[in-house]
Amino acid sequence: MATQESATARLGRLLTMVPWLVNRQGIDIAEAAQELGVSTEQVEADLALLFVCGTPGHLPDDLIEAEWEQGRVFLRNADTIARPLRLGLDEATALIVGLRALAAVPGLDERDAVDRALAKLVEAAGDSGAASDRVRIALESEVPSDTLTTMRAAVAGHKRLHLRYVVPSRDETTERDVDPMRVVSLDGNWYLEGWCHRATDVRLFRLDRVASVEILDVDGTPPTDARPRDLGSGLFTPGPDDLTAVVELSPDAAWVVDYYPVDTVERDDDGLLTATFRTADLRWLRQLMWRLGESARVLEPATLRAEVADGARAALAAYPSAAYDT
Repeated sequence: MATQESATARLGRLLTMVPWLVNRQGIDIAEAAQELGVSTEQVEADLALLFVCGTPGHLPDDLIEAEWEQGRVFLRNADTIARPLRLGLDEATALIVGLRALAAVPGLDERDAVDRALAKLVEAAGDSGAASDRVRIALESEVPSDTLTTMRAAVAGHKRLHLRYVVPSRDETTERDVDPMRVVSLDGNWYLEGWCHRATDVRLFRLDRVASVEILDVDGTPPTDARPRDLGSGLFTPGPDDLTAVVELSPDAAWVVDYYPVDTVERDDDGLLTATFRTADLRWLRQLMWRLGESARVLEPATLRAEVADGARAALAAYPSAAYDT
């Protein structure tokens, strides 16, 4: 019985199948099914469909002739689609750019295989792949290759990691034992996801904030209820109870939107950024505003704006007034 599939999937197979069979006239139908990765019944169903397909006109000479009753497949009158499909511009560009991005990954073990596949794809794409030459790959975070290698080895070997990890919101370096789950690249940065014994929960660690890493001779299998986060919609997923804060940043503080999770960012003609943060705790943002000084201004909420102003005044009051006399 023919397999159930979408019309799009079947059309894609038929467009590949016709030139493949035309260049293998008389092939055994069981061998064809094995090479095409489908059942013999599916091949027969596809051939029956091809028998009523062809060019406009619907006359006998316009239809593809398919014969397979004797166990061998013959296709005739299919010259219009007898040539194998070539990659389109978008397809060729996407594949080539993707392989170049993969080749740029630090510590990649299969670089030779990627280079060979890329060379073959560029050659096969021909003129369709020329647009990819105008695309440049830039992995933004600078992560030492030995850090990535160590992380991947721990994931593969199910070994626990000991991290010295910098927490920028508190301006401190913490010690953590982590059972690694995966290493991922997202939005130009590398992350380790794993079960953090300090937080007793799944956490993402940005690798350019890892001061040092060590593989421990301890089983690093995460708890059975630990699940990787769904990163399909991005790294930062706000919760229903999170608070919203809007901050104006001057150009010299623009680095904030690259270093901290933001919901939205708008830039005006003067280079000022308006960034929206969604967070469960505003304390770290209040501390950040004090660090930035005149380079940042809280727009919303009013309570946070007042707290930042009160804290700044309290800090100034701790200094002798003579220090500000000029």
